[in-house]
Amino acid sequence: LRLFEEKIVMHAPMQEVWGYQPCLWKMILVGVGAVCSGGLLLLLLYWLPEWGVKSTCTPTSLRDAQTLLLRTTVGKDLARLTCATSFIQYFVHHSTKYYWNDVIVLLVDFHMDNNNNPCPYAFFLFFFFFYQVLNPFYIFQLFSVILWSTDSYYYYASAIVFMSIISIVTSLYTVKKQYVMLRDMVAAHSVVRVSVCRGNEDTEQAMSTELVPGDVIIIPANGMIMPCDAILFNGTCIVNESMLTGESVPVTKTSLPSSDEEATRAYDIEEHKKHTLFCGTHVIQTRFYAGELVKALVVRTGFSTEKGQLVRSILYPKPTDFKLYRDAYLFLLCLVGVAGVGFLYTIILSIMNKVPANTIVIESLDIITITVPPALPAAMTAGIVFAQRRLKRIGIFCISPQRINMCGQLNVVCFDKSLIVKSNLHLYYSFRPPESEAAKAGLVNSTFVACMATCHSLTKIEGELSGDPLDLKMFSATGWVLEEPTEEETALHNLIMPTVVRPPKNFIHEANQNNPLTQNMELSELPACEIGIVRQFPFSSALQRMSVVVRRLGEKHMEAFLKGAPEVVASLCKQHTVPQSFTETLETYTRQGFRVIALAHRQLESKLSWHKVQNLSRDVLETNMEFLGLIIMQNKIKEETAGVLCELRHANIRTLMVTGDNMLTAISVARDCGMVLPHEKVIIADALPPKDFHPASITWHYTEAPTQICSFGSVINLEEIMYDGQVSQPEQSYHFAVSGRAFAVITEHFPQLVQKLVLKATVFARMAPDQKTQLVEVLQGIDYIVGMCGDGANDCGALKRAHSGISLSELEASVASPFTSSTSNISCVPNLIREGRAALITSFCVFKFMALCSIIQYLSVTLLYSILSNLGDFQFLFIDIAIILITVFTMSLNPAWKELVLRRPPSSLISGPLLFSVLTQILTCLAFQVLAFLLVKEQSWYEIWTPQSDACNVSSSSPSPSVNETIPHDHKNIKNYENTTLFYVSCFQYLAVAIIFSKGKPFRQPSYKNSVMIKCCSSCFSASPQLVCVPHDWRVTLVIIVIVNAVVSFLFEMSIDRWGRPFLSWLFCRRNKPPRVRYRHLALELQEDTDWPPKPSTVTYARLVYHCGTCNCLLCC
Repeated sequence: LRLFEEKIVMHAPMQEVWGYQPCLWKMILVGVGAVCSGGLLLLLLYWLPEWGVKSTCTPTSLRDAQTLLLRTTVGKDLARLTCATSFIQYFVHHSTKYYWNDVIVLLVDFHMDNNNNPCPYAFFLFFFFFYQVLNPFYIFQLFSVILWSTDSYYYYASAIVFMSIISIVTSLYTVKKQYVMLRDMVAAHSVVRVSVCRGNEDTEQAMSTELVPGDVIIIPANGMIMPCDAILFNGTCIVNESMLTGESVPVTKTSLPSSDEEATRAYDIEEHKKHTLFCGTHVIQTRFYAGELVKALVVRTGFSTEKGQLVRSILYPKPTDFKLYRDAYLFLLCLVGVAGVGFLYTIILSIMNKVPANTIVIESLDIITITVPPALPAAMTAGIVFAQRRLKRIGIFCISPQRINMCGQLNVVCFDKSLIVKSNLHLYYSFRPPESEAAKAGLVNSTFVACMATCHSLTKIEGELSGDPLDLKMFSATGWVLEEPTEEETALHNLIMPTVVRPPKNFIHEANQNNPLTQNMELSELPACEIGIVRQFPFSSALQRMSVVVRRLGEKHMEAFLKGAPEVVASLCKQHTVPQSFTETLETYTRQGFRVIALAHRQLESKLSWHKVQNLSRDVLETNMEFLGLIIMQNKIKEETAGVLCELRHANIRTLMVTGDNMLTAISVARDCGMVLPHEKVIIADALPPKDFHPASITWHYTEAPTQICSFGSVINLEEIMYDGQVSQPEQSYHFAVSGRAFAVITEHFPQLVQKLVLKATVFARMAPDQKTQLVEVLQGIDYIVGMCGDGANDCGALKRAHSGISLSELEASVASPFTSSTSNISCVPNLIREGRAALITSFCVFKFMALCSIIQYLSVTLLYSILSNLGDFQFLFIDIAIILITVFTMSLNPAWKELVLRRPPSSLISGPLLFSVLTQILTCLAFQVLAFLLVKEQSWYEIWTPQSDACNVSSSSPSPSVNETIPHDHKNIKNYENTTLFYVSCFQYLAVAIIFSKGKPFRQPSYKNSVMIKCCSSCFSASPQLVCVPHDWRVTLVIIVIVNAVVSFLFEMSIDRWGRPFLSWLFCRRNKPPRVRYRHLALELQEDTDWPPKPSTVTYARLVYHCGTCNCLLCC
């Protein structure tokens, strides 16, 4: 191991690690500094752990290190080393142990598997409480409370302490509630009793917490909730994976292949997903074997399981990198700068007036506590909390509330085709005239219908057929019956009792009436058409097909049936069995928007026994098939689809279709639903990988625009669809369509074209699950804020990767995506975007209001300092509690606007119009406070304050107090006319800016519909005049001042909303400034590129790179 600055590169999410050991002299210096600073230095080092390590430790090798500094994908963190033995050390990071020794240089992670309950409940609550109390904002509040108590503001300080306690307790209660729910969810499978195989025959009962990788567990016939990840190597299981994927349709898990090439490959979680039982999923039932048990091998436990990793992502969420929060800290730094100016002003003014030193310290520090609002974080989350509640009322559930604000910035949404259309089944049999029903008597004994009736993954759960909706439609179209053996029937036989499908007896009788050999037989004498399903290879998204091995009743040989994508099935068939018109027929139907599935058949050798079939490789089975025909499924656009896509287009939000279906079918559906308009061209990018010294190439095919739109069941008024307001119509006249195979080739061999294609691509067909995730990453790479709407099964990766992933599921919530909608259509997408925009605007409004309230109070106190006065205890209490606190929470109650608009809410606090708005309001408030402050001194009844003065008891008309009357002295100079005047004016300024900043249309409902806020503001308006002590005539004057102030502030804000951005662009000569976001910059580049898009039927070649053996260099051509 290298010494000193040793750095080891690691895998994601951890990338680098440095070793440190304690340094005595550094620790002594830090201790002295902590004592001298009253503990503030320790707090600073706690908030900045990297500084804490470097200030108390020295770099060393990992062999001698006691503390590690880790750099992960989300930032830097610390870990403490522990010695497992004298040779092996480890550290724990995010519930994962990392081991290494002197031999192993690269760090390897071994997940904590001694406890399957990934929820350290009590420890986490204590840690969270400690974290909350030492939060910088609470430390600042503690400092403020001590300062105010020193200045005799006891009531106000007590109120702030009470509010802080309530805030901490509320946070702890919320966290406790979430973790109790999480713990209960995990405990349902973490602590159960399981049967573990010991040796060949012995089994014993053990707790699931005792399981380790390598154990063999028995899956009971009645199912169980899996306590670990396990590979199924004996038997078949029906599993509900809705907790992981959000998909409520049960899936079939088959045993791991045990022979041929597939059995020699190393286990991979993605490749062998169909053979893996995941932790937390519900095994509904198993296919029972007589004398044999359904067994699975434990591969992962605890946090290392699929669900454990998802739970860990909840325990340790990745920080949301949203520009709003970064800008909020910059804005707070600006307020700190303003506080610094007031701090110096107070010191200078107090010295000039010969104020005592202790008073100077208190008042100068008091200015800082006034300027920086400590309740800002809680106030900014109010809008998110209310938005989350509104989303829940409309059936949208959220497990990541911080992403709600991101939804307000979405500018592209990817949809799976299955969410846009619904399918009806129509048959086109063996390239003969189409048949409307598969259950016709003449087709009962056909191989085509037998393939439809058997090639599926359906099962019976509580007497009802369950499985993939497509399989259900196909099977119901045949009219056949599915029968599964019971456990008692299976126990009577030595071999497995297969699932049997057969047509109804009346179908058999009707079919045999036309047969001369059987038309005179009785019904009981007719030959049966029962077919047993011997083995099943489930559908694979990567392979785009599924197959089954069956055996007909009375037959000695077995058969194989195959179903899948037409191109894939045709490539696996004998060429002479595929009709010559296959390509033309397929293109004809896919151009019309039909979904096409191909069927194939193969008769297996009679020598194949049941045991041999169980060990047969899938690749060997699915070859030399005989083509049977095509199943045509009509795609009907869902009723809600057209309106939703039109609304998104009006709002200038791109919509993409990402599907595993055929390219031409996807293009047709895109035209039908309005993603592609009738006059727009679609360019198919057909890419081929390099082969035989020929470089990779892309052929650009222009599809024919249909003469009319084929809208199956839906009418779309395309004339009402609006173009993108920020790009010209010629730029919108074409769309790219890319297949999954082409996407992989282009990503590898044409990286310079990927962003150009994605910028204008609308249709992505035959996309694998991992390719959907790659697409989302490419879109994010050109600065799009991406939304993904999927079904949760094959879209899990993309749903998690997107800024806003929406899974359509009947569950209340799933860990498949941040958002889960209980509706079965895409109408949830505009609802989520509207609520996101409302929450985002609320965050901006609250931030502006809190910042301006601090500045208004800062101005009032600064003016009063000039006469050696200040606001009183109850005045501070009334302003912060009765006005600011109540208003800031009620202004967050405005619901979202009823429709999406073209304009998007701002994403940054550091923007010209927003800063201009805040600055104009500050200057307006300052002007009217100074006006009132100076005008009150010009009144005839005004008198300069003395310790005996009391503005509440002295006026021009009141008699002088008698000599014997005792008047309490006002040593703090609070009861004076300047104080009461500024208090009155500032109270109305708080309420005025609250109403002005609480904007409605186009993102939120108008404020007058927020009845709670209106009532609270009205109460404050009516209460404020009663709290000040000035003559009646002066009150009338102050009412006029505050009304004019409100009108001027309102006019300024309206003017900035309408003309602020153009005025600032003109003022700073930035009208021709290039766009900041990458996708707009790229669009401008492509507009100037005369060679883009490529011409029809042209071919683009990749550069070939050769390695020169002579000079060891790379040659490009």
